[in-house]
Amino acid sequence: MESRSSAFGGWNPVTRGVLIATRFGNTVQAHEVAMPMGARRQLSFEADAIARASYAPKRGDVMVVQKDVGGSEFWQLYTLRDGRLTLLTDGKSRNAINAWSHDGRWLGYSSTRRNGADNDLYVIDPRNPKSDRLVAQVKGGGWAISDFAPDAKTAVVTEYRSVNKTNLYRMDVATGAMTPIGDPAAAIAYGEAKFAPDGTLWVTSDEGSDFQRLGTIDPKTGRFTAVAPEPKWDVDAFDISDDGRTIAYVVNEAGIDRLKLLDIASRRARTVPLPAGSIGGVAFAPWGALGFSLNSAKAPTDTYSLDPASLTVTRWTASETGGLDPARNVEPEFVEVKSFDGEPVSGFLYRPDPKRWPGKRPLLFNIHGGPEGQSTPGFLGRNNYLLNELGIALFYPNVRGSTGFGKRFVALDNGPFKREDSVKDIGAFLDRFDKDPRIDSKRIAETGGSYGGYMCYALAIRYGDRFKAANCIVAISNFVTFLENTQSYRRDLRRVEYGDERDPAQRAKLVEISPLTRAKELKIPLMVVTGGNDPRVPASEANQMVAAVRANGVPAWHLLAKDEGHGYAKKENQDYQFWTSLMFWQANLLGK
Repeated sequence: MESRSSAFGGWNPVTRGVLIATRFGNTVQAHEVAMPMGARRQLSFEADAIARASYAPKRGDVMVVQKDVGGSEFWQLYTLRDGRLTLLTDGKSRNAINAWSHDGRWLGYSSTRRNGADNDLYVIDPRNPKSDRLVAQVKGGGWAISDFAPDAKTAVVTEYRSVNKTNLYRMDVATGAMTPIGDPAAAIAYGEAKFAPDGTLWVTSDEGSDFQRLGTIDPKTGRFTAVAPEPKWDVDAFDISDDGRTIAYVVNEAGIDRLKLLDIASRRARTVPLPAGSIGGVAFAPWGALGFSLNSAKAPTDTYSLDPASLTVTRWTASETGGLDPARNVEPEFVEVKSFDGEPVSGFLYRPDPKRWPGKRPLLFNIHGGPEGQSTPGFLGRNNYLLNELGIALFYPNVRGSTGFGKRFVALDNGPFKREDSVKDIGAFLDRFDKDPRIDSKRIAETGGSYGGYMCYALAIRYGDRFKAANCIVAISNFVTFLENTQSYRRDLRRVEYGDERDPAQRAKLVEISPLTRAKELKIPLMVVTGGNDPRVPASEANQMVAAVRANGVPAWHLLAKDEGHGYAKKENQDYQFWTSLMFWQANLLGK
């Protein structure tokens, strides 16, 4: 419980130090490290977590941070200087840092300031709050400025419609006029979009492929050209060096990230030798070093840098793990099965040490949210206690609808009529573990958050005879009430995934498949965790499910944190949630 992480957040172009996000008190705050393995100097001192912090590139004369209150996700933007915040936005709407101009003068951001629903695009010089101006008034909650052209006169803008559909636009920064890049009617998803110093626009795109590929796109014609294509995996992130010679990109190989360096002139790529794990925050410094975060089963998230010439990796932080040796943690096994319709689905299984925990062990399923998300091998934090000290095996499945396996796979659960197919996928895993000589099939439980929370409820109903208990976190209990009550800026985006409750046929199906409709069939012990300020899945979703299950005489624990949102961010609440969950598993999985 006393482990921490140090996530890379960018470079200080003046001091050449790194900006990191880590926690020494109750919440994650901005810190700076001046040199590899140097002291972590705290920069912000807020009661709530700092969601993002960023220095102005090249200049480094101002830092902008993004912060909400109590997990509401109604983020405000501030400048941070000498430990104090100065508000830049209106204090009411939802705002998000998008991108800096290459010279570090202008910051582009998105805001729902106008009507609470549409993510309009703004530009500000943070040194002069009066420079703030609305550049483009848009319709929808998925808009963002991805990058400015080198001259800052134009910008590339993304309009996220769904995980399988993103539109690109070229925006005139002076007038806000938008020109589509390519055909907005085409079923293409773009990930990141960035300008090289010579003005070339680089993107990740699934055009002509089942996976996101790195390449260039002509802003005038929309023609995409794949460069160094990865034939089977997504390119999840990339950055371009300031000299325009190198691109660093991350390839997701079945959940394990590989860092590669592309020489733009020769189109040759090199793979950086790193431990198997997850890579984040990839960003070049003006002097050429590459910063990134890395975590693995045996190490929490820490910050590193890379010399692109020699491929020498330098560690900048070594996060504490409460006095425990993380090298003793186990690596997961990759498990793949064929589901009810022959579709392959997979996941990662962590087994307790057989010497300490011989024989058949209890198993806990842990299902990711999204559903546009992916479980990947990584540091388990508190859950290492379940594995190492209680001998509970942990399984993290990637059911259909998960990202990382191509656009065909991620669309297999779309809409209300396909939704329960992802629930059925878990049945195939249960069949697999029934035959595992080291798993006790009579002691299996499940947990999950957000969409994984919906899965948690649904599995407790469909497979209640095979699970002993369920711990469902910030979970959807009724798709109709969820869509009606989720924040307006995200409602249309969720309708694309789940279905449109305004359509009578879809509404009827959404009601039919909602766990609340079948609450009388949920007969195993239930624990429900929610945040009072959750903007995504309102606390009312938990309240109605707990009431329905208790009315049936089934035990339902309910944990509510009034100062949290979609998942607990404060350590005191995380600790309380962990200990309460531990009591629940001891009573209902381990029989203690």
